[in-house]
Amino acid sequence: MPNVAMLHEKDPRQVILDAIGDLSGFEIAQNEVLCATYLRPEKTVGGIVIPRSNLNEDLYQSKAHLVVKIGSSCQFLRVSQKTGRTLGLEINLYDWVIVRPSDTLAMEVNGVHCRLVYDDQIRARIRHAEVVW
Repeated sequence: MPNVAMLHEKDPRQVILDAIGDLSGFEIAQNEVLCATYLRPEKTVGGIVIPRSNLNEDLYQSKAHLVVKIGSSCQFLRVSQKTGRTLGLEINLYDWVIVRPSDTLAMEVNGVHCRLVYDDQIRARIRHAEVVW
């Protein structure tokens, strides 16, 4: 499916955060990141209805995720010992990121589909989840 603007009734970031709730009692390994899966709405801004089978595919194939918890020793910015140059991305809580589904552990947290991924397996930071499909 081409990259098209989706019709969101509410900001998808806020929808995820409201649904997942308090994560203070959820502890993850020091170098891992908990990411909530972005699930597309049923319609595009242009009125195109997305088939349910495509929407269900998001649970297994989605690449866009919202960072909802970061392990205490995650290192997104690394410095090359050879060149002294910065490697990697600066990732913050509530950023939209891209991860490869096969690199992750899928789970539900408070009823929200999530993936657990090592800090060095985040491929990119994106402006909004819709920019990737």
